[in-house]
Amino acid sequence: MSRQANRAGDPRKVNGELFTLTYGALVAQLIKDYENDEQVNKQLDKMGYNMGVRLIEDFLARANTGRCNDFRETADVIAKVAFKLYLGLTPVVSNWSTTGDEFSLLLESNPLTEFVELPPGHSNLNYSNLLCGALRGALEMVQMDVDVRFVQDILKGDNITEIRLKFIKRLEDAVPVGED
Repeated sequence: MSRQANRAGDPRKVNGELFTLTYGALVAQLIKDYENDEQVNKQLDKMGYNMGVRLIEDFLARANTGRCNDFRETADVIAKVAFKLYLGLTPVVSNWSTTGDEFSLLLESNPLTEFVELPPGHSNLNYSNLLCGALRGALEMVQMDVDVRFVQDILKGDNITEIRLKFIKRLEDAVPVGED
Protein backbone atom coordinates (compact mmCIF):
# COMPACT_ATOMS: atom_id res chain seq x y z
CA MET A 1 0.00 0.00 0.00
CA SER A 2 2.74 2.47 0.89
CA ARG A 3 4.56 1.76 -2.38
CA GLN A 4 1.54 2.92 -4.36
CA ALA A 5 1.28 6.09 -2.34
CA ASN A 6 4.96 6.84 -2.95
CA ARG A 7 4.60 6.19 -6.66
CA ALA A 8 1.65 8.54 -7.01
CA GLY A 9 3.56 11.59 -5.76
CA ASP A 10 2.11 14.85 -4.55
CA PRO A 11 -1.33 15.27 -6.17
CA ARG A 12 -0.92 19.06 -6.31
CA LYS A 13 2.31 18.70 -8.28
CA VAL A 14 0.70 16.19 -10.64
CA ASN A 15 -2.33 18.47 -11.11
CA GLY A 16 -0.05 21.46 -11.72
CA GLU A 17 1.98 19.58 -14.32
CA LEU A 18 -1.20 18.34 -16.02
CA PHE A 19 -2.54 21.91 -16.12
CA THR A 20 0.77 23.21 -17.52
CA LEU A 21 0.87 20.57 -20.25
CA THR A 22 -2.81 21.03 -21.11
CA TYR A 23 -2.32 24.79 -21.31
CA GLY A 24 0.65 24.23 -23.63
CA ALA A 25 -1.50 22.11 -25.92
CA LEU A 26 -4.17 24.83 -25.92
CA VAL A 27 -1.65 27.52 -26.90
CA ALA A 28 -0.18 25.26 -29.60
CA GLN A 29 -3.67 24.77 -31.07
CA LEU A 30 -4.36 28.52 -31.00
CA ILE A 31 -1.11 29.13 -32.87
CA LYS A 32 -2.30 26.69 -35.56
CA ASP A 33 -5.81 28.23 -35.69
CA TYR A 34 -4.91 31.93 -35.89
CA GLU A 35 -2.82 33.82 -38.39
CA ASN A 36 -0.60 35.81 -36.07
CA ASP A 37 0.60 36.18 -32.50
CA GLU A 38 -1.61 39.22 -31.81
CA GLN A 39 -4.75 37.18 -32.53
CA VAL A 40 -3.49 34.37 -30.27
CA ASN A 41 -2.74 36.94 -27.54
CA LYS A 42 -6.29 38.31 -27.84
CA GLN A 43 -7.79 34.82 -27.56
CA LEU A 44 -5.67 33.99 -24.50
CA ASP A 45 -6.69 37.29 -22.90
CA LYS A 46 -10.36 36.62 -23.67
CA MET A 47 -10.17 33.10 -22.19
CA GLY A 48 -8.41 34.45 -19.12
CA TYR A 49 -10.99 37.21 -18.75
CA ASN A 50 -13.81 34.68 -18.78
CA MET A 51 -11.96 32.60 -16.18
CA GLY A 52 -11.34 35.64 -13.97
CA VAL A 53 -15.01 36.66 -14.09
CA ARG A 54 -15.92 33.24 -12.66
CA LEU A 55 -12.87 32.73 -10.46
CA ILE A 56 -13.50 35.83 -8.35
CA GLU A 57 -16.51 34.20 -6.67
CA ASP A 58 -14.41 31.22 -5.62
CA PHE A 59 -11.60 33.52 -4.49
CA LEU A 60 -13.86 35.70 -2.34
CA ALA A 61 -15.42 32.61 -0.73
CA ARG A 62 -12.10 30.88 -0.04
CA ALA A 63 -9.83 33.80 0.80
CA ASN A 64 -12.02 35.43 3.44
CA THR A 65 -10.71 38.88 2.55
CA GLY A 66 -12.81 41.98 2.93
CA ARG A 67 -13.17 44.79 0.44
CA CYS A 68 -9.86 46.46 -0.41
CA ASN A 69 -9.68 50.15 0.47
CA ASP A 70 -7.23 51.19 -2.24
CA PHE A 71 -5.19 49.92 -5.17
CA ARG A 72 -2.15 49.20 -2.96
CA GLU A 73 -4.20 46.87 -0.79
CA THR A 74 -5.59 45.24 -3.94
CA ALA A 75 -2.04 44.65 -5.18
CA ASP A 76 -1.07 42.96 -1.91
CA VAL A 77 -4.14 40.69 -1.96
CA ILE A 78 -3.46 39.71 -5.58
CA ALA A 79 0.19 38.88 -4.87
CA LYS A 80 0.01 37.37 -1.40
CA VAL A 81 -3.34 35.60 -1.55
CA ALA A 82 -4.63 35.05 -5.10
CA PHE A 83 -1.38 34.01 -6.79
CA LYS A 84 -0.49 31.84 -3.80
CA LEU A 85 -3.93 30.21 -3.76
CA TYR A 86 -4.20 29.45 -7.48
CA LEU A 87 -0.61 29.23 -8.76
CA GLY A 88 1.36 28.39 -5.63
CA LEU A 89 3.68 31.37 -5.89
CA THR A 90 3.94 34.87 -4.46
CA PRO A 91 5.06 37.55 -6.91
CA VAL A 92 6.78 40.70 -5.71
CA VAL A 93 4.72 43.90 -5.93
CA SER A 94 7.04 46.56 -7.30
CA ASN A 95 7.53 49.61 -9.53
CA TRP A 96 4.66 51.71 -8.19
CA SER A 97 3.90 54.82 -10.20
CA THR A 98 4.18 58.14 -8.36
CA THR A 99 0.39 58.52 -8.55
CA GLY A 100 -0.17 55.06 -7.04
CA ASP A 101 -2.36 53.88 -9.90
CA GLU A 102 0.08 51.47 -11.51
CA PHE A 103 2.32 48.65 -10.29
CA SER A 104 4.14 45.54 -11.46
CA LEU A 105 3.94 41.93 -10.35
CA LEU A 106 7.39 40.35 -10.66
CA LEU A 107 7.46 36.56 -11.07
CA GLU A 108 10.74 34.72 -10.76
CA SER A 109 9.02 31.59 -12.04
CA ASN A 110 5.80 31.01 -13.93
CA PRO A 111 4.17 27.60 -13.62
CA LEU A 112 2.52 28.02 -17.03
CA THR A 113 5.93 28.15 -18.72
CA GLU A 114 7.55 25.25 -16.88
CA PHE A 115 8.12 23.02 -19.93
CA VAL A 116 8.00 25.70 -22.63
CA GLU A 117 10.20 27.30 -25.25
CA LEU A 118 8.68 29.80 -27.65
CA PRO A 119 8.65 28.41 -31.19
CA PRO A 120 10.76 30.28 -33.77
CA GLY A 121 8.87 33.11 -35.44
CA HIS A 122 6.63 33.80 -32.46
CA SER A 123 8.50 36.57 -30.66
CA ASN A 124 5.28 38.61 -30.24
CA LEU A 125 3.43 35.77 -28.54
CA ASN A 126 2.52 36.49 -24.91
CA TYR A 127 2.35 32.84 -23.94
CA SER A 128 0.87 33.47 -20.47
CA ASN A 129 -1.57 36.18 -21.57
CA LEU A 130 -4.29 34.12 -19.91
CA LEU A 131 -3.02 35.55 -16.60
CA CYS A 132 -3.55 39.13 -17.78
CA GLY A 133 -7.10 38.34 -18.85
CA ALA A 134 -7.87 36.54 -15.58
CA LEU A 135 -6.64 39.50 -13.53
CA ARG A 136 -8.62 41.96 -15.67
CA GLY A 137 -11.81 39.86 -15.46
CA ALA A 138 -11.60 39.28 -11.71
CA LEU A 139 -10.90 42.93 -10.96
CA GLU A 140 -13.75 44.05 -13.20
CA MET A 141 -16.12 41.96 -11.09
CA VAL A 142 -15.06 43.97 -8.03
CA GLN A 143 -15.67 47.24 -9.89
CA MET A 144 -12.12 47.98 -11.04
CA ASP A 145 -11.34 48.75 -14.66
CA VAL A 146 -7.65 47.95 -15.18
CA ASP A 147 -5.19 47.57 -18.00
CA VAL A 148 -3.04 44.44 -17.59
CA ARG A 149 -0.10 43.59 -19.84
CA PHE A 150 3.22 41.79 -19.96
CA VAL A 151 6.28 44.04 -19.82
CA GLN A 152 8.96 41.34 -19.51
CA ASP A 153 8.86 37.59 -19.99
CA ILE A 154 11.46 34.96 -19.14
CA LEU A 155 10.36 33.06 -22.26
CA LYS A 156 11.56 36.00 -24.34
CA GLY A 157 14.97 36.10 -22.70
CA ASP A 158 14.24 38.58 -19.92
CA ASN A 159 15.59 37.94 -16.42
CA ILE A 160 12.13 38.02 -14.85
CA THR A 161 8.47 37.96 -15.83
CA GLU A 162 6.75 41.28 -15.19
CA ILE A 163 3.01 41.87 -15.39
CA ARG A 164 1.99 45.55 -15.28
CA LEU A 165 -1.41 46.60 -13.87
CA LYS A 166 -2.79 50.10 -14.32
CA PHE A 167 -5.93 51.29 -12.57
CA ILE A 168 -8.17 53.09 -15.07
CA LYS A 169 -11.36 53.81 -13.13
CA ARG A 170 -13.79 52.48 -10.56
CA LEU A 171 -16.81 50.94 -12.23
CA GLU A 172 -20.29 51.69 -11.02
CA ASP A 173 -22.71 48.89 -10.25
CA ALA A 174 -24.86 48.46 -13.32
CA VAL A 175 -28.58 48.20 -12.73
CA PRO A 176 -30.37 46.11 -15.36
CA VAL A 177 -32.62 48.09 -17.72
CA GLY A 178 -36.10 48.55 -16.27
CA GLU A 179 -34.99 47.95 -12.68
CA ASP A 180 -34.57 51.22 -10.81
